[in-house]
Amino acid sequence: MQIHTLALGAFQANCYLITDDQACAVIDPGGDAERLLAQLTTLGVAPALILLTHGHPDHIAAACALRAATGARVLAHAGDRAWVEHPHPYMAQLVGGVEDCAVDGELTDDQELEVGECRLRVLHTPGHSPGCVCFLALQADGAGVVFTGDTLFAGSVGRTDLQGGDWGTLAESLKRLVAVTTPQTVVYPGHGPATTIGEELQTNPYLRDLG
Repeated sequence: MQIHTLALGAFQANCYLITDDQACAVIDPGGDAERLLAQLTTLGVAPALILLTHGHPDHIAAACALRAATGARVLAHAGDRAWVEHPHPYMAQLVGGVEDCAVDGELTDDQELEVGECRLRVLHTPGHSPGCVCFLALQADGAGVVFTGDTLFAGSVGRTDLQGGDWGTLAESLKRLVAVTTPQTVVYPGHGPATTIGEELQTNPYLRDLG
């Protein structure tokens, strides 16, 4: 499995291209559709899946254009589906506009997705939004990798003061995330640099305070 990272859109949300031989999935196409499509062309891959960690506009702004250009299926959790199909006008304006995007299938907790020989396990981790999910994978060398969207960042966690957010719910999601990963698991967040679960357990105040 190869992971390519692009920081896209007005809020520089991390978009991840997962490739395995000729298979490809895109996680959180948050904007700059032309740049994203050019990178896919450079890599010589076409995505079969567009995977959304949640439905906030800064993570989905290029989903419609990418779906139209590639025929990839858009998958999102039911909790945020309405926000993908009909983005909130005010929040969409903050990132320069977001097209309505059809959702082709709903992600469910513990569902497994295939990207070539790579398998991604869906973890429902609400709190930042009702439909937040993380994608947990194992690389060929056995090292764990988790794409956390806005659930967990290096040194911080997703805000809970937006519509549908709740700190108590997010705290339970973080506990679960820690429980199903190892300290060596590499974290690829929705914004900012990559980190590890172990590093966050030692330095992230939100994880240290979970008890």
